[in-house]
Amino acid sequence: MSYDRITSENAAVLFIDHQTGLANGVQTQHPAEFLNNVKALVALANVHGLPSVITTSAADGPNGPIMPAVAQGLPNAAIVHRPGEINAWDNADFVAAVEKTGRTKLLVAGISTEVCLAFVALSAKQAGYEVYAVLDASGTWDKRVEDAAIARMVQAGVIPMTWVGVGAELLGDWRSPVGEAHGKLMGEHLPFSGNNIAGYLTAKGLA
Repeated sequence: MSYDRITSENAAVLFIDHQTGLANGVQTQHPAEFLNNVKALVALANVHGLPSVITTSAADGPNGPIMPAVAQGLPNAAIVHRPGEINAWDNADFVAAVEKTGRTKLLVAGISTEVCLAFVALSAKQAGYEVYAVLDASGTWDKRVEDAAIARMVQAGVIPMTWVGVGAELLGDWRSPVGEAHGKLMGEHLPFSGNNIAGYLTAKGLA
């Protein structure tokens, strides 16, 4: 085993089918919790300067447009609208957009976990990337379905993570130039962290 850390220089974020219609089917998290986690991953990409690629499936149909939290939060992201491929990795434009990031580590989230996330994660792993499945910014309609998808990805060498773990590894040291921005992000998306920060500022006479 080797531990080659996620950094702002080697990682990119992929948002697979975060669409309004598909989001309605996420039952493995409360809707507000899921939206919060997606927003947190978007914020991490911005704070740490990670290139992002967004892809949709049949966005002009029932799957719906890109979730506003993703589309508005990442205005400079590459966007690939797939005409029919279920596995986004089967779309040459999507693969080209990923390759263009120049990154070797891919932080992947998707709706649904067992299809949109898993298919891309497995394909990217086979293509030679180191792949991290950001599970709390992904979702599906049933816990058993999600568990089976996670087991399949892990067996293939995909690494399961959450946005908090991703963020902490990206930050590395609170003395980082982005430490303050990262702390603000944590406070906005993780309630107990916000309380900790409020207490610290009060103790320092800064609140």
